Amino acid sequence: MNDTEHVSRTYRLVMALSTPIVRWWGRLEVVGAPVLPRTGPLVMMVNHDSAWDPIVVGIAGRGRQIRALAKASLWKYRPSAWIFDHMGQIPIERGRADLAAMSAAVEQLERGGCIGVFPEGTVSRGRALRPFSGAGRLVLAVPHTRLVGVSVTGAVDIVRFPRRPRIRVEFFDATPQPDESALSLTRRVMTDIRTRAPYAVPGRRKKAAQFAQQAAAHMAEEGA
Repeated sequence: MNDTEHVSRTYRLVMALSTPIVRWWGRLEVVGAPVLPRTGPLVMMVNHDSAWDPIVVGIAGRGRQIRALAKASLWKYRPSAWIFDHMGQIPIERGRADLAAMSAAVEQLERGGCIGVFPEGTVSRGRALRPFSGAGRLVLAVPHTRLVGVSVTGAVDIVRFPRRPRIRVEFFDATPQPDESALSLTRRVMTDIRTRAPYAVPGRRKKAAQFAQQAAAHMAEEGA
């Protein structure tokens, strides 16, 4: 945690309340934590297969307050808007260039903060999604910003009671290459992330999706 960075009480409380679920119930395994700088501007690019991903990464993130760029629709209801605001999260409109959100994120980086980005824009639900370039633009906008790739697996199974999940978070250095564009940077890092964390169907829908895949394969065999 940056010595000058204030971690809000709400952020600490949410992480503390969620820690038993993620660490004990989820049997959290963290790999590569030493690559996370404790101070200075930092961008984390993360895959997004579960609504739990921001919480899981926050718990694994060695105490830094991660200000995630989250879809603006989460601010639709007053109680959730209050929580997200007091956790320091940043609303962003999906599907268009949200200059206000990007400016807010750049401002936090200039203060030495940590920004979490889901370049695919939404929960994948098992679908292959094309990453947006905004994450790369953030990294290149503020000098000396560190970039860390984050892969999360197992979080999709948190709600599959009584089956316990095995959550794994891997951090890895993703330093931009010379003359790399924002889009190329984002695509490269997301390719590395997806190599570690293939697309996954969240929660209880996984069983239905697996059944559908098995049925489709059986029909194909019958047709052959």
